[in-house]
Amino acid sequence: MADGSTDAFVAFERVQKSYDGETLVVKDLNLSMPKGEFLTMLGPSGSGKTTCLMMLAGFETATHGEIMLDGQPINNIPPHKRGIGMVFQNYALFPHMTVAENLSFPLEVRKIGKADRETKVKRALDMVQMGEFGGRRPAQLSGGQQQRIALSRALVFEPELVLMDEPLGALDKQLRETLQFEITNLAHQLGITVVYVTHDQTEALTMSDRVAVFDDGRIQQLAPPDELYERPENSFVAQFIGENNTLEGVVQEINGGIALVRLDDGSLIDTKPVNVSQPGERTKVSIRPERVEFNTDRLAEGAHTLKAEVLEFIYMGDIFRTRLRVAGIEDFIVKTRNAPDQVRLEPGQTVEIGWQAEDCRALDA
Repeated sequence: MADGSTDAFVAFERVQKSYDGETLVVKDLNLSMPKGEFLTMLGPSGSGKTTCLMMLAGFETATHGEIMLDGQPINNIPPHKRGIGMVFQNYALFPHMTVAENLSFPLEVRKIGKADRETKVKRALDMVQMGEFGGRRPAQLSGGQQQRIALSRALVFEPELVLMDEPLGALDKQLRETLQFEITNLAHQLGITVVYVTHDQTEALTMSDRVAVFDDGRIQQLAPPDELYERPENSFVAQFIGENNTLEGVVQEINGGIALVRLDDGSLIDTKPVNVSQPGERTKVSIRPERVEFNTDRLAEGAHTLKAEVLEFIYMGDIFRTRLRVAGIEDFIVKTRNAPDQVRLEPGQTVEIGWQAEDCRALDA
């Protein structure tokens, strides 16, 4: 995927990485980021996202291609001279130093005077609401507190670029959500550029300006969170981001921006053609659970509807989650809002479902 830009603050230009000289773990990566962007690299284990981060940090060397920072090539610049802040999942704090000494260390390395160091350490601790903890050692802090200190240490020397590798992976759900908002707000407040690596899609969707979805060493799609979710460009992205229903079939015709697909059980549906171009092609049709209607009167005139058998009806508080058998598929999910007029369905019931053609995408098979 090409994404070249002349005013890019961070740029990967045709970057490849191989550890054994044969297998590429990163394949021909082109990616550019403007200053101040919060970009998340998202993907399953082994997709190449962490390797990209490590090449940007300088801990790995690109086998081919150029990595640029603020217009300058940095392939041959050692990590400590790149001026990049780093936050890891395991905090990487020095256990024998106090919190204040941990923060002071990167400033000492940069030969910053004592008075300036104290001012910067105090400011960095206040940023993460940890001003009172300067005299403690890491072992006297909770996991969440240690991660806040690791974050403030990455910010203490005022870098323009901060890299974060699964920084919230070791924390419990509630604390993780709190820190997601704190990190995002802090990044925007300070105007820093952030490259964030995670395999947690919710984290990626809630924190990022744009998300690069990796699989098999390539970016499958690079887009703002809402676009990734609403308009996935291929089957991998549709399945990986959020919950998704997939029905398989063959394209019958494409006409005026609508593809008619015959599903494997013989049913016909209208969809938006995304990765299909001609009749006879096999396709995976993607539809989000919250876009499916039980009340088919709400659909546009002429919309195709399908018969479905209710297998499970689950009350989840704010929503009802219904599992259906549709077109021979047994794990078709529909999510409906918990509203006074929502009928509670019983297993074994036959219902009619449908959706607007533009909410449904014919993707690669």
